[in-house]
Amino acid sequence: MPDPRIKKLADLLLDHSCLLKKGERVLVEAFDLPETDLVTTLVEGISHRGGVALVSWKSNQVLRSLYQTATEESMQLAARFEAERMQAVDAYIGIRGAANASQFADVPHDQMDLFQQHWWNPVHGSIRVPETRWVVLRYPTDSFAQAADMSTAAFKDFYFDVCTADYAAMGRAQEPLVARMKAADRVKIVAPGTEIEFSIKDIPVIPCNGERNIPDGEVFTAPVRDSINGVIHFNTTSRYQGTVFSNIEFEFQDGKVVRASANETEKLEAILDSDEGARYGGEWSMGTNNHVRHPMLDTLFDEKIGGSFHFALGKAYDVADNHNRSRIHWDLVLIQREDYGGGEIWFDGQLLRKNGHFVPADLQGLNQGL
Repeated sequence: MPDPRIKKLADLLLDHSCLLKKGERVLVEAFDLPETDLVTTLVEGISHRGGVALVSWKSNQVLRSLYQTATEESMQLAARFEAERMQAVDAYIGIRGAANASQFADVPHDQMDLFQQHWWNPVHGSIRVPETRWVVLRYPTDSFAQAADMSTAAFKDFYFDVCTADYAAMGRAQEPLVARMKAADRVKIVAPGTEIEFSIKDIPVIPCNGERNIPDGEVFTAPVRDSINGVIHFNTTSRYQGTVFSNIEFEFQDGKVVRASANETEKLEAILDSDEGARYGGEWSMGTNNHVRHPMLDTLFDEKIGGSFHFALGKAYDVADNHNRSRIHWDLVLIQREDYGGGEIWFDGQLLRKNGHFVPADLQGLNQGL
């Protein structure tokens, strides 16, 4: 018998995230799921609401072979058919499991770059993100629980609690932060190994509370492209294109990364050389989900951590556009709670957050649970 929490999650995805209406078409794309329960529940829920379901079931092991043998022709051919399918739907639900989270670790960067350039960007970057109502989420697996240093049973309880949060209440608590970010110009951030400044003046501010990511809990904007100066040292690890990076540090001058280091500096430099925009910032966001407290090598969870912020290199989102363009969009997380070394965020000379806790009175609702 399926876990009853599956139905609650499916209802959230269809009614809150996708706002599904009668007659609309939904693509459900699943990767390496250990069982079919969520997909079948979604298909039945879409039908019950008068919608039309389309399902794609993928294997990361098969995708690894496709990426390793990729050519421009093979990636463009895959993109041609997937783009036509994506253009035909109103909503997209992407569910990602992982029997082996490092499945793509030995795929050469140049091969992954062919995928990013000729398949992912034309289908997802150019169609799915700007033209559909979309939501992406992970799925609880043994390997995911192991990355979180939890038993599978305990991780499933955590997963469903976090993913089916009260997103309406979260949205209300985010409103004062949205207002402050819209009014701000200069942002200054300090933390161990970090002192960096940039402007967010006149860049749109977007609250996220369950519409595009599950779990959710962030408020994002983008730095003015050429305004970033200083050094930033990220205190969480990040898996990108199959490689686990740690101790990532960047030095920015007038918006551009001029020095970079990590445990895998050569691979890091290769990513930064993907194209001109890869060395510039495309997003800056503050994590507001206090139920997520520790990193687990998964961006969808880690970037929401209470008391954190994340900074993305590469492409800016159209809804918060600083006009940076790139084939990459790589979110990197810095946690500023005291148990991670502390830190401060200042807006135009006013202390906004210290050691992960918001300081102004109107933002105290965002501290609940920290």
